[in-house]
Amino acid sequence: MTKFDRGDVVIVELGMMPRPDRVSSFSVRQPDKERNMSVVVPMTTEIRGGACEVAFPKPAWLNQESVVNVLGIAGVDNAKIIRRIAPFPKAAFSEIVAVAARMIGLR
Repeated sequence: MTKFDRGDVVIVELGMMPRPDRVSSFSVRQPDKERNMSVVVPMTTEIRGGACEVAFPKPAWLNQESVVNVLGIAGVDNAKIIRRIAPFPKAAFSEIVAVAARMIGLR
């Protein structure tokens, strides 16, 4: 199993596209001992300026500017996580958490 922590960017096979996707790991490690799953939020180059998009400075490992689409939050089997890339920028990750909380009515 690929080792990663909350806030790490990982490559995962979501099955929606013919190529693996970059996502930010959102959940705490092993949130449910009965399931080998994590919660992730996808990164996308389709920037629309929506209230549930979180912008972040483009790191060297990305080819073009991207945002995190918090509306795309999903649970994935940890077996589909291919590899860890890097930690997500802390300030932007805090914004992902705030947007997710607002989106589901916690704030």
